Amino acid sequence: MTRRTDWAEYTSGSAGPGDDAYGAAAAPYETDPAVGPREDGAARHGDGAVRRSDGRSRGAGGARGRRRRERVEPSAEDGGANSSSRAEKGEPPRDPVEQARAICLRLLTGTPRTRRQLADALRKREIPDEAAEEVLSRFEEVGLINDGAFAQAWVESRHHGRGLAGRALARELRTKGVDATLIDAAVSQLDTEQEEGTARDLVARKLRATRGLDRDKRLRRLAGMLARKGYPEGMALRVVRQALEEEGEDTEHLGDEGF
Repeated sequence: MTRRTDWAEYTSGSAGPGDDAYGAAAAPYETDPAVGPREDGAARHGDGAVRRSDGRSRGAGGARGRRRRERVEPSAEDGGANSSSRAEKGEPPRDPVEQARAICLRLLTGTPRTRRQLADALRKREIPDEAAEEVLSRFEEVGLINDGAFAQAWVESRHHGRGLAGRALARELRTKGVDATLIDAAVSQLDTEQEEGTARDLVARKLRATRGLDRDKRLRRLAGMLARKGYPEGMALRVVRQALEEEGEDTEHLGDEGF
């Protein structure tokens, strides 16, 4: 039976050494168990030495024994030394569900990820499928995983930041495991007019670097740049020809060979 956990804290989106996911941090402690008084009035200490009323002490261990103190190991109720060590180091607990939860929260900190990306990460860490499925499904319920929102944000960011067209953006989202329906919905926010405007901006920035090259080479280089960013061939050639014409190049008989 899968262990159920309290998911209310998921909406915080953070985890740390103090979070329940890491278990109780039971720090080791020291103690000197007292032993009853001896008949000669001296008190016996935990190290076996006997301290006289005049301040001197004797007993097995001598000076070394006086410096030693017994260490009492934490009990099982405190989580034990291993549990304490894991908590202090910020390591996830051994329970599969809690471990999966801690891994996902850490991966989501500051960086949105798809369900597929998180599932792959859990699989690499050998989290059982049942525990991984429970955590991922719950994260979707509370909104920590949202592939649709991820795809929308990805398209907007990569188009404006890198100048990628819908074809390239769809390819990237597929590699991240986003469902085809969600990809289509995200890419559809880019219309043809917007894509062509971005393609013109890209060519304008690269045009100066191609000056001095022959006309056909300039065409292939600029159109190839747009093709790598996912722009359709017809659009790429049209945009590049127009840019070259504006510079005074004769493109009437410019061929498409090599593109």
